[in-house]
Amino acid sequence: MSSTIRSLLDILTSNVNVLEQTCTSNGTHIPDLQAPFHPTSEDFRTDPRAAEASSLIVAAAHQLAAILTPPPVSLEHFKSAALRVCLESNVTEILREAGTKGAHVEDIARLNGQDPRKLGQFLRILALHHIYREITPEVFTNTRISSMLDTLKPSQEVQADPEHKHDNTPGLAALASHHLDEAFKASAYAWEACSEPSTAHSGAPTASAFAKAVGDGETLWQYYSKPQQRFREIRFGIGMKGIDALQPPDAVLKAYNWKDLPSGSLVVDVGGGIGSVAQNIAKSFPELYFVIQDLLGPIEDGKKWWSKNMPEALSTGRICLEAHDFFTPQSQKNAAVFMIKQILHDWSDEYCVKILLNLRQAATPSTVLLILESIMPYACHDPAGDEENSIIGAVPNEAPAPLLANYGAMNEMGYLSDIDMCLLFNSQERTIHHFDRLLRSTGWKLTIVNRQPGDSTYMQSMEAVPF
Repeated sequence: MSSTIRSLLDILTSNVNVLEQTCTSNGTHIPDLQAPFHPTSEDFRTDPRAAEASSLIVAAAHQLAAILTPPPVSLEHFKSAALRVCLESNVTEILREAGTKGAHVEDIARLNGQDPRKLGQFLRILALHHIYREITPEVFTNTRISSMLDTLKPSQEVQADPEHKHDNTPGLAALASHHLDEAFKASAYAWEACSEPSTAHSGAPTASAFAKAVGDGETLWQYYSKPQQRFREIRFGIGMKGIDALQPPDAVLKAYNWKDLPSGSLVVDVGGGIGSVAQNIAKSFPELYFVIQDLLGPIEDGKKWWSKNMPEALSTGRICLEAHDFFTPQSQKNAAVFMIKQILHDWSDEYCVKILLNLRQAATPSTVLLILESIMPYACHDPAGDEENSIIGAVPNEAPAPLLANYGAMNEMGYLSDIDMCLLFNSQERTIHHFDRLLRSTGWKLTIVNRQPGDSTYMQSMEAVPF
């Protein structure tokens, strides 16, 4: 064990040197834990050397902690409860306004109406994890991590109007609020959903842990359709924009060789919402045509959005918005590309088969199916990458021993999404082998996985062709 610890220490030391040297040479900075989060604080990751060094440092640090931390500490689950109390009672906004001097828990409680004793308990366990900082006894301030919960609005405003707290915000606080509400409540019923005979082996959304949590077998979408849940539905939509903000703005442009498509080619964005993803492509490749498909509500919203943001695309017919249910036969028969972005992870295999079969039946021999999803790597070495005929890009870059091959907790975001899909939709993120089996069963052959430098488990693109 001592040799393992020493190996991990060597990884830490050598990669801290690489990170510092790289940041010095390219003028970027290692983030400051005590400074608020800003997208520019992540600029150091744009250099592949720094991104890789950072991943190795985090993986080694977490593995050292796993070895040396008492196991009961690693199994605690109360942090989420503390996070929700602080987020919903606007602690981060209050501390932002207090500045670097911080605020006493009594003063925070006076502003948000909480019991100062309880609030102090929640803040202290979060400070233990560097989510807040206790600078003097019972005086707290924000850190880089807690700043992610900030709506950036005045605390008095969000305190007075909690229903509209997340309107016109970046979406990251809304995303956290959604996870700590619907998903956190669903997590308490994971075992019931996995053990009761009526739901244990079902792939239906009505058999999810969330359906158990709300008590009447509703799916998340049915739950959101209730007038009294309108706030949560709106918050969910704002949170999804927050997820998009975490991705590089050119991610979809690098997902496929769009320039290789002949002029006039048709791209069909299946389940594309209002079409914001397609807009990024349409702006960069004006010779392409697009059909954006979704249910009637998003399509009507999309027409208004395109009329405001890119009206000439609608008037010239380059963009067409079409109400379509992807569980019904596909209407577009001449697509060069069917694009489905983060759709399959909402559905278990039995439903994905229906979606993929409808696309296969509408495909031409040259149609490409472009799937943008999180691909779950294994925590061990994947020997599939050693085979001569392996799919290009199927196996990601793997961390060296004694680290976990998937870089451990550094890449946890994708795995958190995986559990989120399980709890809310009775679905999952999938491994590359799972995708390969699913596609082959519906007449598609996976040909390539497009990966970018510094790639993680968050989102990749896969190309498949009919066979």
